Amino acid sequence: MSEPRPPWSARRRKLLLWLAVGAVLGGLGAVGLPDEFGVTAGFVAALCAFLVVVALVVFITVPGPDTLGTLLRTAPLAGAVLVVAVLLVLSNPTGSSLRWLWVVAAVGAAAWTAFAVWETRRSGG
Repeated sequence: MSEPRPPWSARRRKLLLWLAVGAVLGGLGAVGLPDEFGVTAGFVAALCAFLVVVALVVFITVPGPDTLGTLLRTAPLAGAVLVVAVLLVLSNPTGSSLRWLWVVAAVGAAAWTAFAVWETRRSGG
């Protein structure tokens, strides 16, 4: 029989609550504000709604404390981020204004992947 999941901390509940409030207020702003302010509010609402879904998936997948540490030690996640970052570097032409951002992201993802693999090998997990 498996152990029951630990209850979510107040920090997790507060984060989900504020992201949901941001989605609702952004949605109301998208409807009620004029022109570009309404579009910006709609994008903020969509971002908050997306982050609510992502946070729920992470909180359900990684129960208990030290969520960030667990994600940092997850080598498959780090490797997937590295692949996406390298693909973004390769898909941008050399003179692109955002290419430096993708190169920095790829270097950071490579460092994260190396750390995750090293931690996994070191701990024997």
